[in-house]
Formats: sequence, C-alpha cells, structure tokens
Amino acid sequence: MHSAVPGPHSRSLEHVSRPLALEFVTSGAKVADLPPSPAEIAIVGRSNVGKSSLINSLANRKQLARVSNTPGRTQLINLFTLPTGATVVDLPGYGFANVPTREKAKWQPMIEGYLLGREPLQALLLLIDGEIGPTKLDLQMIDWVRANDITTVLVATKIDKVRPSRLAGRKQQLSKACNLHEGDIFWVSASKGTGLDALRSHVELLLTPDT
Repeated sequence: MHSAVPGPHSRSLEHVSRPLALEFVTSGAKVADLPPSPAEIAIVGRSNVGKSSLINSLANRKQLARVSNTPGRTQLINLFTLPTGATVVDLPGYGFANVPTREKAKWQPMIEGYLLGREPLQALLLLIDGEIGPTKLDLQMIDWVRANDITTVLVATKIDKVRPSRLAGRKQQLSKACNLHEGDIFWVSASKGTGLDALRSHVELLLTPDT
C-alpha cells in the first residue's frame, strides 16, 4: 500500500478541477474510533501551517474545517467524506500549540497509530509552510514517513506570502532541504487559489486507486 515519497507531477494535471464535495463526518482519538472507508488521504503538518484553510479551499467552503489563529485547535482525527465514501483526514498539528503538555503528548501516538494502522490510507499530504521553509520538526516528519515507507506528497502552503522576487530561490531552498525536486512539491496558496486545481486533481486520483 505504501511507497517512498513520489513525484506528484508525474501525471498531467492541467485541467480545471471542481471543488471537492467534502462533508464533515466524525472525529476520533484513535484508529479504532473511525468508521470504515474505501480510500483515504490524510493531511498533517506543523501547527498553524494552514491545514484547515487548505481543506476549506479544496472544498471551496469557508467553514467546513474550523480555522483558528491559535495553533493546535485540531486535537482529534477529523474525517471529511466525499459522496463516494472516500475520505480526507485532518490529523492534529505537531510542534507549538497552546494546549496543555499532557494533551500534546497524546498527539504523536495518535498520528503514528493512524498512519501505521489505517488500512484505507492511500497517501499522506505533508504540509510545509512555504513562507518560512521546513522546520526541524518538518524534516523529522519527512524522515519518519520515508523510514516507514508511507506514500507522501509534499505541499508547500502560504506561497503567496513569499515575495515574487524571492519565490524561485525559496522553492529551490525548500526542495533542497527536503531532498526533493521542485516538481515533486505542490506549491499552493489557500487564500489566492494558487495551485489548488492541480492539488484537487491529484487528491481525486489518490482517492480512486482502482482507476
């Protein structure tokens, strides 16, 4: 089921995609709490990297996933399904979060338990803040998913916050730090819509693995 970090742009994704018809279903603290699903992708990243904003933008709905200026508001595994039953999973953010230490201590086993134990998982979308580049925790997460052979697609968020004159250099720096080619990364902005068509199309492909 899992493979090493792939190049997401290996297939043509040029057509304009429709918003994903996602609906919130349920939340859970562990894999055993989650309902069955024919296929899933999961989204993970540092706290405040923009996971909720990206989910809302993929669905073109402002209030589908809760957005907050306070890092760490996603504290459970949140499931959003398509009409086909395929699922987009929002995992808790790692790194800084304004929640008690005892709560944060639960997140690592929650995330790892899901990623290693959820059979329908097709791929992980790992979000990196495109404005600041990968943090130490991001690089540790990349090493962990590679070591565990989890199919992972890297998504650089907030790319609109990088000055145009610095964008080429930032892409080069970020991709080099992650040991990937620039074409192996989706460069997106939830607020401006940059890169969302290509990412939606790739998500749809991942969630229809038999086609």
